[in-house]
Amino acid sequence: MLKSIKQFFDNLAPQAKQTEAEQKHAIHLAVSVLLVEMSRMDGKVSATELKHITSLLDKQFDLTTQEKTEIMELAHEELDNSTDYYQFTSVINQHFEQSQKVKMIEQLWQTAFIDGKLDAHEEHYLRKIHSLLHVPHSDFIKAKLRATKFIDTKD
Repeated sequence: MLKSIKQFFDNLAPQAKQTEAEQKHAIHLAVSVLLVEMSRMDGKVSATELKHITSLLDKQFDLTTQEKTEIMELAHEELDNSTDYYQFTSVINQHFEQSQKVKMIEQLWQTAFIDGKLDAHEEHYLRKIHSLLHVPHSDFIKAKLRATKFIDTKD
């Protein structure tokens, strides 16, 4: 599966017809990449952040443990080799409705807050991603407020 996802992104072209499986893999990877990048933004990836990301993937997608592991490994690899976030946000824009994109922003906020503090780099990253996902500022702020309430209930 890891190889097929990697190959899909290597051959990604706007005119290319994607199978349903390729679309699902692309979505899983795009979401994982954005979440993993959020965990890396403050310079230290905690076990709590990774556990939270895995939990989000469990709730959002029907993946086996092996598939989650492979997606997370590929997400790290893609981040190490990518120069921007457009290739990932464009997949989300193509396949997510507006409410799903707002939920994605909320999940990114949760990941930023999960370690108990918001780093300036995390907030900057979130502002960039919300813009690339075309999420209105009012929804961006509402998602932030919901995320802070979510984190408060986890304590």
